[in-house]
Amino acid sequence: MTSIPVPPAPAFTVRRQTLSGRIALTLFALVLIGLATMPWWAKTGTIRMVLELCCYIAVAQMWNMLAGYAGLVSVGQQAFMGAAGYALFVLAQTFGVNPFLAIALSLVVPAVLAVPCYLLLHRLDGPYFAIGTWVVAEVFRLVATNLSWVNAGAGMSLTVMKDYSADQRNIAMSLLCAAMILLTIGGSYWFLRSRYGLALIAMRDNPVAAASQGVNVKRLRFMIYVAAAVGCGLAGSVYFMAQLRINPASAFDPMWSNLAIFIVMVGGIASIEGVLIGTAIYFVADRWFGEYGASYFVVLGVMTVLVALYARTGIWGLASRRWDAPWFPIRRHLILKTEEK
Repeated sequence: MTSIPVPPAPAFTVRRQTLSGRIALTLFALVLIGLATMPWWAKTGTIRMVLELCCYIAVAQMWNMLAGYAGLVSVGQQAFMGAAGYALFVLAQTFGVNPFLAIALSLVVPAVLAVPCYLLLHRLDGPYFAIGTWVVAEVFRLVATNLSWVNAGAGMSLTVMKDYSADQRNIAMSLLCAAMILLTIGGSYWFLRSRYGLALIAMRDNPVAAASQGVNVKRLRFMIYVAAAVGCGLAGSVYFMAQLRINPASAFDPMWSNLAIFIVMVGGIASIEGVLIGTAIYFVADRWFGEYGASYFVVLGVMTVLVALYARTGIWGLASRRWDAPWFPIRRHLILKTEEK
């Protein structure tokens, strides 16, 4: 009895990294090093400008995770920025906590506040959820305006920073910039490449189908909402520490949500690359045309509408259709290898 030869079983490998991704990760590491070492090559004005840019990136990426992946369109993320900023000022100015340590401690506040906020808002859907987040941010602003122990509407000043020299402040701000980008951009990239990220992408494409395959959509959305609140809180505490002053109008300014929406919509929603491109566009436009006031905002609004109508995937979406070279690859490519005899 002769045996029938059985062809070798095909071998499958999963490719998760690309050449463009390796180059981008190398550049990302160099950028982090450059941010951390700014006091040795940049002036104080440049450091403050870069810090503002990093805050834009962090807030936009948190909004991108909410709207682009979790399907939660929020226009009230400034609530958590202001809450963390006020927590920093209270800890450092009122209780004498080291202001740089207070930044880490202040992140507990948005994390805790995000839980009841989500339990209140998660029953809403679509535009009602967005309106609800704006209402929550306004409630936070009104509470801060009427609290005497945060100096009510007059705001607070971070006078304890005078105990640190300019060089010490520059070093601290540079390290905070690097940490903020590492946690928001690097953390998002790490999360999206994990099994939770795979579930999040499936949920983004079709929540019903993802739930039918075992994805806990409610828990994942809750995780993203809390993480986004903490990320925005980090940006808020760092930003207002650099400003040395906080008041309800600036802490809970809706402009933060506006710029996040603009950055993500123009750069490309549901992509880290789009956040970086959109932030660069906004930052340059703000520096060049900010002096024109209201007309400048009208132009940004018209640009957002045009992109939403004719290029819903943003600039990065248009570019990725032509060139398949992601900077932060999160897709999994199945490669079939047939063994040779």
